[in-house]
Amino acid sequence: MASNLLQTPALHAGTIPFSRPPTPGLHPLQIGFCGLGAMGYFMARNLANSRKSQSPPLLVYNRTVAKSQKLLAELGASAVRVADTLGQLATECDVIFTCLVNDEVVTSVYNEFAKALVQSPPTKIKIFVEMSTNYPALAGDLDRLLSSFPHTRFITSPIFGPPPAADKATLVIAMSGDYRSKKEVAFLLVPAVGRKVIDLGENVEKASTLKLIGNGNLAAALELLAETLTLGEKSGIGQQIVYDLITEIMPAPGLVAYGNKMINDSFDGSVGFAMDGGIKDSSHVLRLSAELNCPMPAVSNAHRSMITTRAIHQAQVVAGTQQWDIIDESALIASSRVAAGLNPFDSKKGTGLVRED
Repeated sequence: MASNLLQTPALHAGTIPFSRPPTPGLHPLQIGFCGLGAMGYFMARNLANSRKSQSPPLLVYNRTVAKSQKLLAELGASAVRVADTLGQLATECDVIFTCLVNDEVVTSVYNEFAKALVQSPPTKIKIFVEMSTNYPALAGDLDRLLSSFPHTRFITSPIFGPPPAADKATLVIAMSGDYRSKKEVAFLLVPAVGRKVIDLGENVEKASTLKLIGNGNLAAALELLAETLTLGEKSGIGQQIVYDLITEIMPAPGLVAYGNKMINDSFDGSVGFAMDGGIKDSSHVLRLSAELNCPMPAVSNAHRSMITTRAIHQAQVVAGTQQWDIIDESALIASSRVAAGLNPFDSKKGTGLVRED
């Protein structure tokens, strides 16, 4: 099915801003994927599924080998092959996707790639695709690192959407860097991994910049949502009624999904987006806004709430009373709740106020 979709350019109108790349040669591309976290696992799975009838198995690497073995068990050896080292990805694959937790890990992984390429310089085009949320300057560093090797291309391609969107392949994908590489990669990712590509030109830092702008907007929106739901609870209206109103007048997918977590105290970060990731992202946004002299007080408030929530949670961990080992970004509502005199993580322990009907 994926092959038929790629043969029908009309189906991609408005979703991919590039013409279809040339027909592949006699040897199908070997694709690699590094990083099987909350997002990467679903992305790698969907990518492998889209190609298993026409290409070699997806070569995957994860620091925790159990996740690679889990994907292999789910899809089978015809769709997935587990790499032993990062160097194997770098040398055996034509296109290598990376989706990693932070800038430090990204830097470490690409340094390992570079070591492998020193030992085995590429003899044909090789494309590295960085999909993590990073500070934009890192993209420039990686581009300079890889450009020293022959036939090696680098593009940034961060993704927008939570893990459920990665699961359903409805992510929005930003891209910047080498034009021909973007064209090749876009048709690998849509519709297999995402639903739309946004092209940011050839400056590799631009896609990372848009990603931070988007995440800053989401963080600020979640802070306002948390404050609004808390006021609804404290006033006696009830957070459920306030949430229902929001879904009627502002039914943005992010607000609906995160608001549902907030009102149901669904703060398990092991199956969502961990608070540490949210704090990392908002730190990047605030750094960027400071460098550009563009204040973002709404993001500052969200950042403060996330740090406050993490402190509350860590105190519970020390006391052995925590409900979750990792908390979700939606738990930032705990800061608003505590400021209003409410329980941080249990909305059932409410105000005791009774609505007047």
